[in-house]
Amino acid sequence: MDLKILKLASDTKYQKKISDFTHNPKAKNPLCGDEIQLFLKINKGKITEISYQGKNCIYCQASANLLSNNSKGKGVEEMIEVCDCANEFFKKKGNLSTNLKKYEELL
Repeated sequence: MDLKILKLASDTKYQKKISDFTHNPKAKNPLCGDEIQLFLKINKGKITEISYQGKNCIYCQASANLLSNNSKGKGVEEMIEVCDCANEFFKKKGNLSTNLKKYEELL
């Protein structure tokens, strides 16, 4: 297992429930059963605070931590673009050659 993934997953800074969230999506992966719940404060189209909780594997925890680290202070529309780019990556099974530059610019 990659040590970077272990390090990301073990960072618990965002593993909590913020009390005065404005948005609260949750999802369950039907393939593996991982569950994740996000708590977001959004003000004037910007993510001002984010946290998460769930019952999930180390990869899901690392992903949630990356999302949390990279979305605080960003605009909602900007993060939608990042998510769209990630979805495209998985649809093409890892071939991001046409979108790589755009993805790097977003992060």
